[in-house]
Amino acid sequence: QVQLAESGGGLVQAGGSLRLSCAASGRTFSSYAMGWFRQAPGKEREFVAAISWSGGNTYYADSVKGRFTISRDNAKKMVYLQMNSLKPEDTAVYYCARRSGKTIVAATSRTEYDYWGQGTQVTVSS
Repeated sequence: QVQLAESGGGLVQAGGSLRLSCAASGRTFSSYAMGWFRQAPGKEREFVAAISWSGGNTYYADSVKGRFTISRDNAKKMVYLQMNSLKPEDTAVYYCARRSGKTIVAATSRTEYDYWGQGTQVTVSS
């Protein structure tokens, strides 16, 4: 059984930074790519960033490229999302998810992920 637990969300002013963390359980963490998604009120859950099993490849949504950085520590079974230059439109619940595979090919689709965390709220005030 795989469990994912996000933390690090909160309230921040526009232009500020937050670092989200995702703690994973399960012995095969390092065998899977991981991703972050977000869901704003009244909107569909959307892709934010993904990282391959080794951390060697990453991919970002255009809306966060250059501001967010995804990383992972396989020894600690952790995935991180460093968010800089935050904007009010980044306000959402952020979810960590496990990709059902090693690579980040087609990693923008929610259907490519098989385990999800409960989410952490990020609120950016103007």
